[in-house]
Amino acid sequence: MATSKTPLADLQSAEQSYADAPLVTAESMPAAARNAERGLRGLIGPLIVAVILAMLAPLWSSYLSDLVVKIMILAIFALSLQLLVGGTGLVSLGHAAFFGIGAYATVLASSPEGGNFLVLLLAAMAASGLCALFIGAFSLRTKGVYFIMVTLAFAQLAYFVFHDTSVGGGSDGIYLMVRPAIGALDMESSRTQYYVVLCALVLVYLLLALIARSRFGAALAGIRVNEQRMRAAGFATYGYKLAAFVIAGVLAGVAGFLLAARDGVVNPELLAWHHSGEVLLMVILGGIGSLRGAVVGTITFVLLKELLSTHALVGAAADHWQLTLGIAIIVLVALLPKGVMGIGDMVKRRSRA
Repeated sequence: MATSKTPLADLQSAEQSYADAPLVTAESMPAAARNAERGLRGLIGPLIVAVILAMLAPLWSSYLSDLVVKIMILAIFALSLQLLVGGTGLVSLGHAAFFGIGAYATVLASSPEGGNFLVLLLAAMAASGLCALFIGAFSLRTKGVYFIMVTLAFAQLAYFVFHDTSVGGGSDGIYLMVRPAIGALDMESSRTQYYVVLCALVLVYLLLALIARSRFGAALAGIRVNEQRMRAAGFATYGYKLAAFVIAGVLAGVAGFLLAARDGVVNPELLAWHHSGEVLLMVILGGIGSLRGAVVGTITFVLLKELLSTHALVGAAADHWQLTLGIAIIVLVALLPKGVMGIGDMVKRRSRA
């Protein structure tokens, strides 16, 4: 009887499968770039989904509209981590730090009368990017489980800075008195929030799709497969990894900005380690290495959480939704080692058998 590996086991065995992977060299990069044009055809499906979401906006109830906005913000957060986990092979357990720092920067840079949308967005991106540069410069000098522990330690340091000091209102957090606005674009409007978050998700998805198909993305893929050989080929792997780490941090900051603009309040829990674990689960559930997988994994995780915590659907079991959610995730990971995006391949294999 054949045994199935978990997604994390796939990551750990990536180096062993190097012999089957294509060689990434400076000479092979133009060929990868030529393939980008064909790869862009894969963006048609996600763009159609985005258009459908835009058209459905007037039909959503307030609850569904709020849920979709929440999923889209978390999808941006998951996409940012996908660049590290699936694109570069860096499993970070401290990614929530950049998400929370982006949210805090939005509120701290705002005045009681409100703030300019673009200024606050840039403040969130800059704060998250600078922190990612600092943390990445140190943590990327380690590998494997040491990298995981160092990123977790830095994230906990950031958590306690906001939790134990008055910088961000302590454990109670701080409120955004007036949501960001610029001209007619006012985040006080739930409809404006919906379209702004949708546009941000589309732009982040397109950016990461272009990165994956660029020379830079090909170099990151080579580092994920075998960093030592990439160094031997003349690539400055530390610089590539640091650049990916900073980009991922900036995009997580964008998600943090959108969350602060939506909720109007931030607290230290946004930076907690379990939040980093949740976004990693979203990536694993959808399928490591796939942008679509990050989005699908986010939808799966959030809907599972909503369904299992609803008394009208699961009765008294909703009081213990963390337990049932954990069991559900274990079952999904065991049955779908390549995530939800691997269902299609599984069906094809069984149909041929």
